[in-house]
Amino acid sequence: MPKLVGKGVSLYYHVKGNGTPIVFIHPPLLTSENFSYQMDGLSQDFKVITFDIRGHGRSQFSIQSITYPLIVEDIKRLLDHLGIEKAFLCGYSTGASIALEFMLTYSDRSLGSILVSGMSEVSDFYLRKRISLAVKLTNPRTFSFLAQAITWGNSDTKETFRKLYNGAVKGNARNINQYYQYSLKYNCTNQLGNIDLPILMVYGKKDKSFHRYANLLKEKLPCSDLRFIDKEKHQIPTKAARELNKLIIDFVLT
Repeated sequence: MPKLVGKGVSLYYHVKGNGTPIVFIHPPLLTSENFSYQMDGLSQDFKVITFDIRGHGRSQFSIQSITYPLIVEDIKRLLDHLGIEKAFLCGYSTGASIALEFMLTYSDRSLGSILVSGMSEVSDFYLRKRISLAVKLTNPRTFSFLAQAITWGNSDTKETFRKLYNGAVKGNARNINQYYQYSLKYNCTNQLGNIDLPILMVYGKKDKSFHRYANLLKEKLPCSDLRFIDKEKHQIPTKAARELNKLIIDFVLT
């Protein structure tokens, strides 16, 4: 079980395959296990890199509060550790916001990005209420319930649920709470025009509350390609893995 140790924390990571590197970034509570279908499906063509954010899964609890800039620095340290000069960033949900922050901070270390069900801000009432509820539930009394609800929603099979849930409950409720809270105040929309790297954006056609974010990103990002997957909602990495993997392969190899 490889670990990146330093800066006061031990981070779990996993690397599989060779070729162009792609780093996958998960949202709060979930772990790198959420990208198991990408690890298996893409590693024949690319170097697939997953990791558990501080305080999540098999990574150590962080004394420092979880912020997007802190996670960005951890990704850079991981790339340095692996001897990788540049990589694609693939972020899912709030993980996509971190991918945007990485490109804004380290454009020289970025090849581009795949944003899956992503956003540059959390500005609609419905999403703010959902994240605010998650903030309230990330406490010792209700954490297990939240983990069950989130991982079940991201599961396509009972086996997937078992793996996602077992990874989620290893996380630290305080760090997960911090990750949720930071997502409520993060906003990089006004900086999107500074990102001139190629970006693929993937959303579910049935994830209608996120279409406003898809259209906002498409309007603001200079080099973006927006795709929708039929009959799918938000949980694309697990529930539409085949379609997502094909889009990633076509995008990276083009």
